[in-house]
Order: sequence, then C-alpha cells, then structure tokens
Amino acid sequence: MRSIPLSLLVTVMLACALVQAEEEPAQPSAPAAATNSQALEQRLAQSEQLRNEQQASSAVQLQRLRQENQRLRLQLKESQAQAQPRLLSEEQTWFALGAALSLISMVFGALLRGSRKTRREWIN
Repeated sequence: MRSIPLSLLVTVMLACALVQAEEEPAQPSAPAAATNSQALEQRLAQSEQLRNEQQASSAVQLQRLRQENQRLRLQLKESQAQAQPRLLSEEQTWFALGAALSLISMVFGALLRGSRKTRREWIN
C-alpha cells in the first residue's frame, strides 16, 4: 500500500470541512418580504403625512409673521410721521452751549472787574 503524505491529508480534510461549513444564503420568504414592504410603505406614508402637516403649519406661521411685520411697519411709519424734527442736532446743541458759556463768562468777568479802568501790571 502506498502511503499518502501528511500535508496532502491535512489539505483534503480542511477542504472538506470548509465545504461542509459553507451555507447557502437563505432566500427571504415571500410573506416576510411582503410584510417588510408593507411596513416600509406605511412608514413612508406616515412620514409624508407628517411632512405635509409641518409644511402647512409653517405656511400658516409664515403668513402670520408677514402680517405682523406689515402691521409693525405701519406703526413705525405712523410714529415717525408724528415725531417732530429736532430743532438742533446734538453737535449743534453742544456748540450753542459752549458759545453761551463763553459769553456768560465774558460778561461775568467784566462785572467782576468793576468800574476800574486802570491797567494793572505785574510787579517785578
């Protein structure tokens, strides 16, 4: 009898084990696929319905915001029309205040000097 090499024997045994271990992928059964597709269709319908409801509510909210914006614009125009324009701007007000203060200072200085018209000089 002829002896078989050990490496050939191990290779054949591993190949047989691998062939037995392979399983064919299970075919999904038709009722399970139908149930799955029905569930997906229901979820799709629900999501579309939810999206439509959200669009409707956002459209209503958008319309409400536009109306409020228009109302506020009208209020702003009315308040601007009623407001009287300022006589002087802020810069002009400060300028006038400074001029008045310097005039008052000159008058006050002249009054403090009195009726003396002699010239005072510094004494060295």
